[in-house]
Amino acid sequence: MSALLFPGQGSQIVGMGLEFFQKFKIVKNIFNQADENLGFSLSKIILEGPEDQLQLTKHAQPAILTVSYSIFKVLKEEFNFNLSSFNFFAGHSLGEYSALVCADSIKFKDALYLLHERGKAMQDAVPVGMGSMVAVLGMKTDEIIDLLKTEKLNNGVCEIANDNASGQTIVSGNKVDVELFQKILKEKKIKSIPLKVSAPFHCTLMKPAAEKMEKKINDTNFKNPSIRIVNNVTANPEENSVEIKKLLVKQIFSTVKWRQSIIKMSEEGVKNFVEIGPGKVLTGMVKRTIKDVNCFSINSISDIKNFINEFKK
Repeated sequence: MSALLFPGQGSQIVGMGLEFFQKFKIVKNIFNQADENLGFSLSKIILEGPEDQLQLTKHAQPAILTVSYSIFKVLKEEFNFNLSSFNFFAGHSLGEYSALVCADSIKFKDALYLLHERGKAMQDAVPVGMGSMVAVLGMKTDEIIDLLKTEKLNNGVCEIANDNASGQTIVSGNKVDVELFQKILKEKKIKSIPLKVSAPFHCTLMKPAAEKMEKKINDTNFKNPSIRIVNNVTANPEENSVEIKKLLVKQIFSTVKWRQSIIKMSEEGVKNFVEIGPGKVLTGMVKRTIKDVNCFSINSISDIKNFINEFKK
């Protein structure tokens, strides 16, 4: 059994997708469609930068979708890969929108709009400099949760944002609370790394963003996906479009249960995990969490050829 994975924010880099853009007309059309629908040249930001523009949440989110979807379409239409070979799709945070587009649940242009609006809403939810996120390494998520409960933090917003992999958890919240938590971790000789982010994603501080996005998501036409999508909020496959909408709203301020999603797919029998889009972050998380599985990252034409050759074996 196999699963297709779609990356989230943090995987973006100027020039991503350039090789596909130069070689395939279908990719040029996707990039042009993104520009037309958004009303500005997202393709220029993706391919040429500047980097500070690509890093803006309102640009990074639709940019990653555009590149992931482009590579997916090349794999499907230029290399004639049978995508029914995949039993599950899963996307990390905004990657869930990429998964939904590729599973024919939502149109690409609608996902572009929603992610652009989602990026703006998430950025506007907390004033710049007031929120923070930190990666905690080498500590179990349950242990972090227990520690957060026992330590009295100033304003109390310091929460698990991403349960990414075994020994890799992201904490998000008010800057003052997160910095205090870092001091506690340092005293306990636990390694933590502050993240360069513009807002504290996936915590209760994002509820204003979820409120802004609820009507926009509900007003968008969704269909039941053609392939089961493992949901970030529940770490379970979800096939009902009405429920998917509700969970996309909730996802904005909830923990991304990525480690549990990987374990769920493995328990269902998945042995091949294929990441499609910029970077190799997700396959790294899989390797940290599950042993004896095959991991592939596809972000170049040679990656596609190597993957198809390996997959046939």
